[in-house]
Amino acid sequence: MQLLENISLKGLNTFGLDASARYFSHVFSETDLLHILELYKKNSLKDLLILGGGSNILFTRDFPGLVVLIDNKGISEEEGDNGHVMVKAAAGEIWDDLVSYCLSKGYGGLENLSMIPGKVGAGPIQNIGAYGVELKDHFYALQAVEIETGNIMSFSAEDCRFGYRDSVFKQKLQGKYIITSVTFRLDRNPQLNISYGAIAYELMQDNIVFPGIRDVAAAVRRIRSSKLPDPEITGNAGSFFKNPAVSTDFFEGLKADYPDIPGYPQQDDTVKLAAGWLIEQCGWKGYREEDAGVHEKQALVLVNYGKASGNDIFNLSERIRLSVLEKFGVELEREVRII
Repeated sequence: MQLLENISLKGLNTFGLDASARYFSHVFSETDLLHILELYKKNSLKDLLILGGGSNILFTRDFPGLVVLIDNKGISEEEGDNGHVMVKAAAGEIWDDLVSYCLSKGYGGLENLSMIPGKVGAGPIQNIGAYGVELKDHFYALQAVEIETGNIMSFSAEDCRFGYRDSVFKQKLQGKYIITSVTFRLDRNPQLNISYGAIAYELMQDNIVFPGIRDVAAAVRRIRSSKLPDPEITGNAGSFFKNPAVSTDFFEGLKADYPDIPGYPQQDDTVKLAAGWLIEQCGWKGYREEDAGVHEKQALVLVNYGKASGNDIFNLSERIRLSVLEKFGVELEREVRII
């Protein structure tokens, strides 16, 4: 474990943006992490950025402080209650490797979250979700290091205060803890969630009447591959904006003006809108200005075709956000973290 200076982050973010870190450390264990935090405090370094897979971040500048790349590994399990199994994964594990591990063991719960980029430690912060499932649905607990004290703390689902693409680590505790491991409560006798229309359609196309978790995961992988660009080929961070929620009355007004607008009623009496649909209606799908653009198959995904800067992509996102606000009166919130 070393403290390096002036390190390029281009290969460490899925947008492929050429930013650099004033200081950088690659940590492989909790011991490494505690040591680098001591150096951080001892040397009064300016800022701290914890980096996992770099799949939910947009660099618009060089980072003036310390970037810590989390790369601890390990997956373990123990018996749970009532047909459940507890699977614990280190924060530095690749998320999709964890999903594949669970599939190989026959443990259900994470199959709908196949192919989500990034590492395990970032999952609870964002409460990642896809195709009708969120991380919180199968979350049990996590361990994290308090940056100020170095104390190792445990957080339950209640402690994490999960919301839509949200948690306490994006709110009250932002920048105060570093997640080191996450434990999931998974099913030995899986209850499948195939309510998302595209999954049911994919299974029907393959004539699968009684699907298992591997079938669902395979369907999700096909859907994602057909709609989303591979960041190894085209720089992107997946969905750039959150799907906004509006009041029922506001949605009914939109429905009167735009009969085809999709809406998904929520338990809190709001209606969730499809941000991709709103963006597409404003004419952005497939748009490109030099090397910054909007993906041709999914308007929710902003892309770097090679030489775009973080500011190019941010400015494009701002134009998109303002156009949706002007046309629909709906404010989009960025899902990607801006640095």
